[in-house]
Amino acid sequence: MIRPMNDGESDKIPYYRTRAYRALETIPGVLAWTTLIGMIFIAWRAPIFASFFIIAFDLYWLLKTVFFVFHIGASYSAMKKNLGISWMEKVRDPNLRVAEELSPHVKSWSDLYHLVILPAYQEPYDVLHSSIAALLTSSWPNAQMIIVLGVEERGGDEDKKSAERIRDEFAGEFFDFLVTVHPSDIPEEMPGKGSNAAWAAKAAEKRIRELAIPFERVIVSSLDSDTQVYPDYFAIVAYRYLTEKDPLHASYQPIPVYHNNIWDASALSRVVATSDTFWQMIQQSRPERLETFSSHSMPFKALAEIGFWDTHVVSEDSRIFWQALFYHDGRWRTVPLCYPVSMDANLAPSFKETAINIYKQHRRWVWGVENVPYIIYQFAKNKKIPLRKKIFFIFDKMEGFWSLSTNSIMILALGWLPPFLGKEAFSTTVLAHNLPKITQILMTSAMVGLAFSAVVSLSLLPTRPKKKPYHWKWWLLLEWLFIPITGTFFGAIPGLETQTRLMFGKRLGFWRTPKHRAAP
Repeated sequence: MIRPMNDGESDKIPYYRTRAYRALETIPGVLAWTTLIGMIFIAWRAPIFASFFIIAFDLYWLLKTVFFVFHIGASYSAMKKNLGISWMEKVRDPNLRVAEELSPHVKSWSDLYHLVILPAYQEPYDVLHSSIAALLTSSWPNAQMIIVLGVEERGGDEDKKSAERIRDEFAGEFFDFLVTVHPSDIPEEMPGKGSNAAWAAKAAEKRIRELAIPFERVIVSSLDSDTQVYPDYFAIVAYRYLTEKDPLHASYQPIPVYHNNIWDASALSRVVATSDTFWQMIQQSRPERLETFSSHSMPFKALAEIGFWDTHVVSEDSRIFWQALFYHDGRWRTVPLCYPVSMDANLAPSFKETAINIYKQHRRWVWGVENVPYIIYQFAKNKKIPLRKKIFFIFDKMEGFWSLSTNSIMILALGWLPPFLGKEAFSTTVLAHNLPKITQILMTSAMVGLAFSAVVSLSLLPTRPKKKPYHWKWWLLLEWLFIPITGTFFGAIPGLETQTRLMFGKRLGFWRTPKHRAAP
């Protein structure tokens, strides 16, 4: 189970409601707003200093863009290579050496079971059906798969009937198929994917114990309800699990691509979805920074040890990484698979609804800032984790959320703020006259990375449907001109909103992204 988190405090007060924890929650918001307000103040009071800072910042952003391009290229190459490998053949290799940590319980791939948990709430029948149908196309034997479809009591009879209908259709195809109904009135729980998944996992634990299957033989994958796995997904996860050093202390993370409905999505939705994929590709090539996101896999033994997903947070997908890291005193990592799973891009009946849904979805994702006070709090308590690792993770998370909420705004504003706010003496200087030109040159140079991303995005697209003309594909290149807009309105602004909410203790509930697919 999860270790007690309120040592030395009253057992009646959860750690996340203590004054010390509330103080930590203010840090990201204070840092972001101090940066933005300070930017305006310095441009007004010290325009010359601000101008040199702007040039330095733009140079930094140009170098960062080049850095990101190399990481995207590396992950893209690795993903294309992995898609061309038959991972089921590799995992069936009789000469495959099983990791020593597993060998007492696992002799070969045939001992393994994949447990797939699909939490769902008011999901359309066709979305759930297509996700489970995709499991049948997997190269991994269906007879070694256990499926748990978890629905919510608050979803009413319609959700239950839909789940039971799907179970009746697919039950005979897998080793076992469970349907769980998560109660709606459990104290200290937040309605959402985390609490639903935890409830489903507990039911699976009971079933696995009844079947007398050692937990070391089970790999659990928590999938979003719209996730459609590629054929060799479970095979590559099994291969990594069997061959990684210390496999019982690792999560296994695929690259999400939003291809289920990409040809029907709007230009705005496509650009945002592909940008999200690119960020995950960047993180895959930096495994020391990689945490779990959305759909992912991990050893069931480890999941049971930490007490399953946290049931009072929105960002359960990343929180499970930190739960495992602290439970095992820093001995935890995320293994990048460089292998995709397909999900839905945001699509709604109108452009306005799509834009609103994209904003709300990204606001939910960047609510992952709630992990910042959590990791600071836990690092302060845990004396076994090396100081160097603590500093690295805290800085990485703080810098990441700070950059998200401030950088695009700074890029848009810094070039004209000193001439606009500076005193008349500054506005007549050569520096004031040339500052906009210099920043324009630097930002135009950074657009090379944008062009590279646009070309890569085309190569990632699935097969073009016949209803779309061939030349239409090339118009997708022009859609990348939306990036400055999407970076601000779907990155910085929701980032600022969530950090401000956290700063003032205004909790964000779990928001389910509505699924909409165009008629075939």
